[in-house]
Amino acid sequence: MTTLQSTLLTSAALVCAMLIAGCRSASQAPMLREAALPKRYICPHATSALVIDGRLDDDAWTHAPWTDAFVDIEGDAKPQPRFQTRAKMLWDDEYFYVAAYLDEPHVWASLTEHDQIVFHDNDFEIFIDPDGDRAEYYEIEINALETIFDLFLVRTYIDGGPALHDWTAVGMKSAVYVEGTLNDPSDADRGWSVEFAIPWRTLAEFAHKPAPPRDGDVWRINFSRVQWLHHVADGTYEKLPNTPENNWVWSPQGVINMHLPEHWGYLVFTKCE
Repeated sequence: MTTLQSTLLTSAALVCAMLIAGCRSASQAPMLREAALPKRYICPHATSALVIDGRLDDDAWTHAPWTDAFVDIEGDAKPQPRFQTRAKMLWDDEYFYVAAYLDEPHVWASLTEHDQIVFHDNDFEIFIDPDGDRAEYYEIEINALETIFDLFLVRTYIDGGPALHDWTAVGMKSAVYVEGTLNDPSDADRGWSVEFAIPWRTLAEFAHKPAPPRDGDVWRINFSRVQWLHHVADGTYEKLPNTPENNWVWSPQGVINMHLPEHWGYLVFTKCE
């Protein structure tokens, strides 16, 4: 048994012990959410239907806890992010749901074509490795214009890749809601929210485990927010030249590299209410 498999089994055993002890809801599971890294999230089963419009106002979302606020990808050695980002998750028999809210006083985006390199704009990103083996995992990115970049990684880049940009999350629903005015530097915005419904049938091909999952199953997941410093030129947002982006994440990687699934968070599916 590998170290990674042993860690995953230990986490799953901890989850099962918690469920057996009282079938706690996600909001009653601070022990797991506050445990040592990698982060952990207890993902509730959706109690009602969701409309994917980016607004996060469906009743079902009130039963899903927010993650901890995102931190720098390198962890505590780096300053805290300038703006808060949090995510939450749900699931049912058809979809895996992800939502996030990104505080942002200046919401802007420029890329409009599917599978452009969306992280060249400010974006929100999802990374999913169902069996936590550093291979056959998914990456989905979105900007404030609702432009999607979805790809499939055969292996991590350091293990030789490749990244398949022609992979598509067939049947996925996604939406963005901007609290403010998109691409208008003349005012201050509050932020933007994103909402996804990812079909299990899209994730099932390379999951190597049940999809939809069973009650108590554990997957690996992480989220990233790419944020660029900008200035305004002729009434338009522009990235500052020769300035690196910020990378803010849910579960820190320790280095500037999202493609280390062993540092991603543990996602625990439960049907407990």
